[in-house]
Amino acid sequence: MRGDLWTYLQSAGLPIVLYGMGNGADKLIAQLSARGLEAADFFASDGFVRGHSFHGKTVLTFDEILAKYEDFIVLLSFGSSLPELLERFETLSRRCRFFVPELPIAGDTLFTASYYESVRDKLERVRTLLADDRSREVFDGIVEYRLTGRIDTLLSTCDDREEVFRILRPERYEAYLDLGAYNGDTIRELLTYQPDLHRIWALEPDRRSFRKLMESAERDGFAAILTAEQAGAWECDGMLYVSDEGSRNSHLNGAPEGKSKPVEVRSPDSLLRDERVDYIKYDVEGAEREALLGSVQTIARWKPDLAVSLYHRAEDLWRLPLMVHEIDPSYRLYLRRPPYIPPWDLCLYAISES
Repeated sequence: MRGDLWTYLQSAGLPIVLYGMGNGADKLIAQLSARGLEAADFFASDGFVRGHSFHGKTVLTFDEILAKYEDFIVLLSFGSSLPELLERFETLSRRCRFFVPELPIAGDTLFTASYYESVRDKLERVRTLLADDRSREVFDGIVEYRLTGRIDTLLSTCDDREEVFRILRPERYEAYLDLGAYNGDTIRELLTYQPDLHRIWALEPDRRSFRKLMESAERDGFAAILTAEQAGAWECDGMLYVSDEGSRNSHLNGAPEGKSKPVEVRSPDSLLRDERVDYIKYDVEGAEREALLGSVQTIARWKPDLAVSLYHRAEDLWRLPLMVHEIDPSYRLYLRRPPYIPPWDLCLYAISES
């Protein structure tokens, strides 16, 4: 069996230092604790170090970490797409044992060596379905990264947004469905490539993000072609609960959790009512499987191009591509992702032959 980052951490016998604080660090601390490990210290970028503490330890600078330990392991506990931070991560990886653990955004499954072995046949099946060499390179890199946490492997899987729109065919799109529309950012991006969209539907369950979406529609001039609901995407119409976070991390729950609030959920099939759609984006914080189930009739009728997020759950990497292939085997399947560490925004692009 192949090893993984968690096994390495247990065997290395070195102090483990976390770069960053907040929710990501809390999750990482819990995973370390489950393996009999602990964070020896925390550090932050120099501009964020103000003598404060986290989990009872004073937050240090990286130079202070260097002075304190002769050898140590750094685990990154937050994510970013900012070029200056990506450059800093690369710099740190050349100065110390630097790793980027990927913790699931939804669900509890970790992509460990034992998990890899348990789904290896499914992963190999997905790899054979991918339509080009770059997709297979991205797939291999993501699998290797998830096992090792190595940043160099992760960076090798990045492409710019222009590459994504070379795969998609925005000039052919007249109608677009945005599931998990957030503040309208992906609508605005698509409109730069296809300003002649005739119709946009959007679902966004978080109330603050939905308000920003509607403000953007008025400000940026697409309100007249927008039909939007403050609702989540699901396999059927009904009511669930949404974590009220006002960010991309807002997600649906079957029962109340914390500050969650009740929210309507819609199936894409019900929302569209047989109206034509050319392109559907699924970025629904771990509910992609259910949203796809709720789109089967629409996909069968109109064969829209699909963009399906694969990064919320460990099993998404194999389960969602196999699901799309089962729904319609004629789709050509591609993997691409923009620069982001960890690999949030990893996406399956399913391109119809019609």
